[in-house]
Amino acid sequence: MNPKPPKRRINGVLLLDKPVGISSNAALQRARWLYRAEKAGHTGVLDPLASGLLPVCFGEAAKFAQYLLDADKAYTAALRFGAATATGDAEGEIVATARSNIDRAEFQAACAALTGRIRQVPPMFSALKHQGKPLYEYARQGIVIERKAREIEIYQIDIQEFSPPDAVIGVHCGKGTYIRTLAEDLAKQTDTFAYLTALRRTATAGFSVRQAYTLDALAALDETARDALLLPCDALVAHLPRIDVDDTAADDLRCGRLAVWTGAAPPHTPLRTYDTAGRFVGLAAYAPERGCLKAVRLMSANG
Repeated sequence: MNPKPPKRRINGVLLLDKPVGISSNAALQRARWLYRAEKAGHTGVLDPLASGLLPVCFGEAAKFAQYLLDADKAYTAALRFGAATATGDAEGEIVATARSNIDRAEFQAACAALTGRIRQVPPMFSALKHQGKPLYEYARQGIVIERKAREIEIYQIDIQEFSPPDAVIGVHCGKGTYIRTLAEDLAKQTDTFAYLTALRRTATAGFSVRQAYTLDALAALDETARDALLLPCDALVAHLPRIDVDDTAADDLRCGRLAVWTGAAPPHTPLRTYDTAGRFVGLAAYAPERGCLKAVRLMSANG
């Protein structure tokens, strides 16, 4: 019996194109197995119904995953008007029906009304926690938990296809947006119901699904070719300002000490920090009143 191959201590970001029909965690575990990675995590759940961009963080990259969780995202969503389902998508049973013959002008008006800063109530079928349990566990038991509306931002809604009862929209939104709830709220604007029939995440934090790889494509590659697809850990924070520090300051930060620095940078905000060799040290914040940098999130010494 052949021994199991050893796990590898690898660091980097994989842009994965998650398929329909499996959970984000199942996709993560498959990618982790292919890479034989010691540590792995993803940056934002996609429902089994949904496909598309799921950045996977290996090793040290997981330290910076929060900056992707908080980033804007883009989706392509297929809606069906005239019915509501228990889950807000095609997997749930139909619980109510209404007219499905809305016209394009009223749908355009609905999209315009829900563009900008709006308030949205998270769906029961979501991973949000209540008393330590995700809401979907309560929902599966028929228990409804009161949820508070949260402020979100919808930057743009584009109507890509419109053939009632079906429509396809492109959505560019801020963090915390639930597209199934947006579909239901768009329908409410036109006095009817709607649910999602398909959902695909097309972009997040400047990454596009066109850059992503499917599990099948990854499985067809050898280890060297797969490793070449990994982005460096600092790709997750490429949108943050960059500073370069001398080796003394870099060593101070790595040791948890304040680092003297006389450069110019936005104060009290995470900064991508690099040493004289161009190595990514991690994130530091500048305190101009003290003339120093303080570590925020660092790569490990062997990261």
